[in-house]
Amino acid sequence: MRVLLVGAGGVGTAVTRIAARRPFFDRMVVADHDPARAEAAVAALGAEGARFHAERVDAGDEDGVTALLARHGCDVLLNATDPRFVMPLFRAARRAGATYVDMAMSLSRPHAERPYEECGVKLGDEQFARSGEWARSGALALVGMGVEPGLSDVFARYAADELFDVIEEIGVRDGANLTVDGYDFAPSFSIWTTIEECLNPPVVYERDRGWFTTEPFSEPEVFDFPEGIGPVECVNVEHEEVLLVPRWVDARRVTFKYGLGREFIDTLRTLRLLGLDRTEPVTVPGPQGPVRVSPRDVVAACLPDPATLGGRMHGKTCAGTWVRGVKDGAPREVYLYHVVDNQWSMAEYGCQAVVWQTAVNPVVALELLATGAWSGTGVLGPEAFPAGPFLELLTAYGSPWGLREQ
Repeated sequence: MRVLLVGAGGVGTAVTRIAARRPFFDRMVVADHDPARAEAAVAALGAEGARFHAERVDAGDEDGVTALLARHGCDVLLNATDPRFVMPLFRAARRAGATYVDMAMSLSRPHAERPYEECGVKLGDEQFARSGEWARSGALALVGMGVEPGLSDVFARYAADELFDVIEEIGVRDGANLTVDGYDFAPSFSIWTTIEECLNPPVVYERDRGWFTTEPFSEPEVFDFPEGIGPVECVNVEHEEVLLVPRWVDARRVTFKYGLGREFIDTLRTLRLLGLDRTEPVTVPGPQGPVRVSPRDVVAACLPDPATLGGRMHGKTCAGTWVRGVKDGAPREVYLYHVVDNQWSMAEYGCQAVVWQTAVNPVVALELLATGAWSGTGVLGPEAFPAGPFLELLTAYGSPWGLREQ
């Protein structure tokens, strides 16, 4: 297997450090719009970096990405950029005949008249619209293969196959007790992506209604997270699992709730109130004349890079899937989860917990594709594949998962 990794930020760099310890691939080309970032990611591997090569690429340049895939003979494209670049990278992989893997799906657009009742363009719609094209050519696009979405979807598949006869509800629940020394507000993941998913209308799935939307931060609940994290208030947030899980797993209801905290929610609401969540450029006067800038890009530029915060960060992050249903005629409720301690991920890989937890899952998936344990054609989510091999290999990577009866 020869892999083109596009994006050498926090998650992309973590991918290289995890993959460097595994023998399943022959070559990994690390490409970024900033060649210094790609070169730094490779250089940091030291003696383990012999199979890695740094390149410059513009993720929005479909022709350039296609040419890079061909030049290095890469048969897989792993997308570690933000969701703005999903579609050009997705199309480039198809043109080059490469397998495509991402961790976030094509962007949504709210319904023009009823944004908090009806879906407009849903997450992943643009990709699923091309599934037939991929299937007819015998090619695979594995979408939403990070931690959430990704591992959370694998948990849903495992619950359906191994733990339940009937599933009433699947709820992905994400929470943490992470703190960052020296910062009152320092998101542990891309603020661009966080604004996108938290301020868009959340999507809920119900078997009798299909997909519908609600107000941002709706249906608050307190969820007790394992391994010392404890109770965290979680709210509805737009996320890919709600769009993925019902395609392959039969459940009466599917939700995604994120433990944001009141201060974080208030900050996001203020950004929306001031228009600083907008992606469309605005004109700003400057000493050399007016310039056009995106308000959201300005917010991101004003905050610390999450990848650099690991040394100041303390605590744990938890991703998991809560499932309620029936097994052998009796009610059952479980929480399948994966916890990463920042102290461990920094000591073991030099990566903060959130980016490491995101990065390990696509690497596991690539290894399963390389060995043939996972295979398929078309545009498929993690739920379309057997969960057992993935969870076994994740444990073999030194990062076990847990199951708690509720």
